[in-house]
Amino acid sequence: MSNQQHDAVTPILLPQAGNTMEEGTILEWRVSPGDRVRPGQVLFELETDKATIEVEAEAEGRVAKILVPAGQSVPVKTVVALLAEDDAAAERFAAQTLGGATAVEESAPEAPEPPAPAPTEPRRDAQPTRRKASPAARAAAAALGVDLEAIPQGSGPGGRILREDVERAAALPKQAAPAATERPQAPATQQPTSAGDRRPLSKMRRAIARNLSASKQQLPHWYLRTTVVADNLVAFHKREKALYPCSLNDVVVMAVARAILEMPEFRSRLEGDEVVTFDTVNIGLAVAVEEGLVVPVVRGADRMNLKGLAAESRRVVEAARQGRLEGVGEGVFTVSNLGMFGVEEFAAIINPPEVGILAVGAVREEVIVQDGAMRPGRKMTLTLSADHRLIDGVTGARFMARVKELLEDPASWA
Repeated sequence: MSNQQHDAVTPILLPQAGNTMEEGTILEWRVSPGDRVRPGQVLFELETDKATIEVEAEAEGRVAKILVPAGQSVPVKTVVALLAEDDAAAERFAAQTLGGATAVEESAPEAPEPPAPAPTEPRRDAQPTRRKASPAARAAAAALGVDLEAIPQGSGPGGRILREDVERAAALPKQAAPAATERPQAPATQQPTSAGDRRPLSKMRRAIARNLSASKQQLPHWYLRTTVVADNLVAFHKREKALYPCSLNDVVVMAVARAILEMPEFRSRLEGDEVVTFDTVNIGLAVAVEEGLVVPVVRGADRMNLKGLAAESRRVVEAARQGRLEGVGEGVFTVSNLGMFGVEEFAAIINPPEVGILAVGAVREEVIVQDGAMRPGRKMTLTLSADHRLIDGVTGARFMARVKELLEDPASWA
């Protein structure tokens, strides 16, 4: 969230949670006019194409005016509220800067411009809702024609409506309707041009398509692959897992964080003609959810021990699966692991504006040749996708060599 100080008035802007985000919906305000807020306090819940996030205050002050009500969708960087000690100053600022109209009124003519059919938008414009529901539930409700207000209680935390709740509600009154009405329509109207089901792309899938297409088209990807001898890694994980919950991926993430801490190029990003290097290592974790893929972020991974990192990873992943995405836009690097599905190796697409992503394959049993002798052992393949604008060949090779070194002897450092 970006705040700019104007005399005694501080505008609160709708944040851009991701490079391709164009608009967001305020689901619920957590503050009211007259409340005092401090940095870090949650101001409102924001629904993006991919998740629901909590937007925090960056400045201390008094909430003088809320310009965008709950349930309204507005473009990013729209002024949604004003902080000011004096209500009159807030009114003058709104009149001078916003032309005497609220942000909602200003943005209304622009709403029809996006060409997508957007099945969710007519529902929001006609019936703004404050019901708590996951993004997947809202997409399913729009596709199935279910009114979220008609669902008395969701099965998620705090009564949040999940996709399963929507599907159950859709099935109740329409159990026999498709067979009676929908099937006869095809031969009665026109011959089908193709087989199979046709449905609109969900908002999350549209966001994923935009983001990853932009990444592949605009970032000069290049790739490095290395194979780790994983015998010590597996043994170390087995010992640690007996003491506290942790996954093999947690060990990988911790090794990656250590390597990135040593190599500032991997905790940098390109902003215009400037390179911005961050002090902390915030690692994104690629997580599969109902509608696609999200990337919650473990902040300060370089400062944690394995036990703490494992606990924080579980927390942010579970929150993401419940529709609450943390650390959006704060990651410097992402780890994507498909080893649990038996995938031995793959190349991942960079999550902008990060500089790289590490694809982790499955641990597999293989014959290892060492010092001219063969023995049974375990191996794991890692593939780095890097942005060649900031990461050159030698830098990428050093990074992969360091990660390999750390993973082949985790007991010496973890």
